[in-house]
Amino acid sequence: MKETALVIMAAGIGSRFGTGIKQLAKVGPGGEIIMDYSIHDALLAGFDKIIFIIRKDIEAEFKEVIGNRIEKIAKVQYAYQDLHDLPEGYSLPDGRTKPWGTAQAILAARDLIDCPFIVINADDFYGADGFKKVHDYLVNDMQEGTEKLDLCMAGFVLANTLSENGNVSRGVCAEDAAHHLLSVTETYEVGRRNGGVYGLRNGAEIALSETDLVSMNMWGLPASIIKTLSDRFPAFLDAVPAGDLKAEYLLPTVIDQLIHEGKAEVTVLPTQDRWYGMTYHEDCVYVEKALRKMIDEGKYKEKLFE
Repeated sequence: MKETALVIMAAGIGSRFGTGIKQLAKVGPGGEIIMDYSIHDALLAGFDKIIFIIRKDIEAEFKEVIGNRIEKIAKVQYAYQDLHDLPEGYSLPDGRTKPWGTAQAILAARDLIDCPFIVINADDFYGADGFKKVHDYLVNDMQEGTEKLDLCMAGFVLANTLSENGNVSRGVCAEDAAHHLLSVTETYEVGRRNGGVYGLRNGAEIALSETDLVSMNMWGLPASIIKTLSDRFPAFLDAVPAGDLKAEYLLPTVIDQLIHEGKAEVTVLPTQDRWYGMTYHEDCVYVEKALRKMIDEGKYKEKLFE
């Protein structure tokens, strides 16, 4: 069977979370963190190895909290996202402290990714269904070496991805009748208000449907996308306005460009699973209660890996 990898992006600063490193907050009854549940679901779905993308400054705590444990049950590798990891001829702008975004995070693992992979956020709980659907697509359906990049994406129902503790940003998706992704539009300050769900685009408030599909950065990708991301990084850097210290090289933006250029085809794999995240510190209690309910329903063991 084709080898597959789980790539977890865990280098984010988490400025809205407050004190501590949000990816390492304990939410399970045995001290598990959200990543434990993602890893559990991914291994159950059939993924063969795990690549953690972290920062060097959190390496010791990261390994103490989760890395050393997971190394006992799965093949684990580490990649390090670094602000200075730029194409030849480019240097870090003075004053830049914000990470370069999800596409650059994946490039940090370019020497480790040698098979189809799923990429996820460390601080998001996705549910088992998305992992199974993406894994099955990578193994059974993904075509490699074709003119267009063959990608897939788990599509979550917007209503299942909202936070009870504040507004969120979401990539709202449009698809055709064959479930091929047409576009991903970043929408900000998404939340329930005035009797509906609203968000901001280009500074203007728009109404959204609770049934809209959104991207939660759960993508199924071929190893060949590394070259595409690398080739496009200089053009992104060239386009960053002088003095802009927060522009990010984002995977959904690159994929959206590839779709519109006719260079990629993305199959949307819808899931009804409820998303839970750690956008705000107050989300911890909410996630703990949700996991407790799933454990009581028999979806997970009290001690996850026993």
